[in-house]
Amino acid sequence: MARSALLNVMVQAALKAGKSLSRDFGEVQNLQVSVKGPGDFVSQADRKAEKIIRDELLKARPTYGFLGEESEEIKGTDGAHRWIVDPLDGTTNFLHGIPIFSVSIALERNGEVVAGVVFNPATDELYTAERGGGAFLNDRRLRVASRRVLSDCVIGCGVPHLGRGNHGTFLVELRHVMGETAGIRRLGSAALDLAFVAAGRFDGFWETGLSAWDIAAGVLLVREAGGFVSDWNGGVDMLNTGAVICGNDHIHKALAEVIKRPIPAR
Repeated sequence: MARSALLNVMVQAALKAGKSLSRDFGEVQNLQVSVKGPGDFVSQADRKAEKIIRDELLKARPTYGFLGEESEEIKGTDGAHRWIVDPLDGTTNFLHGIPIFSVSIALERNGEVVAGVVFNPATDELYTAERGGGAFLNDRRLRVASRRVLSDCVIGCGVPHLGRGNHGTFLVELRHVMGETAGIRRLGSAALDLAFVAAGRFDGFWETGLSAWDIAAGVLLVREAGGFVSDWNGGVDMLNTGAVICGNDHIHKALAEVIKRPIPAR
């Protein structure tokens, strides 16, 4: 596959940060048995990965803005372009030695995401997409799954945890989706959830309470793989609302209807 110069910059930044994370991930299990635990170590790994990415991207395009999870936003003098970066999506997995985490890098132009990279260093899977150019896993072209009914589908989701999200609302959504599908999965990395939809591994995905850096690259992957992505209201303001529903055209619509189904009266 042919990549643009900008996508190559993004890929190299993701691979370099991924190499750093892989080294740190190898140390996590050793830290699990310590009294202090690996929390501080993982926070340092996260910040180190973001610095690697920021330095690589801003070296290539110094006038672009930069929005990352671990640092203050940099307003670019360019005015039109912004990098949106999550250096370690799946921190809790990483912290516990679970090899499901990713580097996520997106490029936004005039408010629209035009390129995205999601990389899982633990599996060496590199997902890439450019607007109008399709989505790829390493060098293989991606298409969303073609299933048309929810009863045949495996659906990804995010699960709110201690101190985050509306647990009661989610349990209602989960109850409804459980009764309509072949299975539900929770990876712990929204960027990889979206990449799995693009790759046809998941038929759909929903989650709320997300940040722009969690989903910017993944949303483009799904779209370029032929999928449909919206927020809860059917709009496309996912980066601001933090809510995502996606799948192919049939599953996206059906999943949205099920998730928003009212609570039955007792």
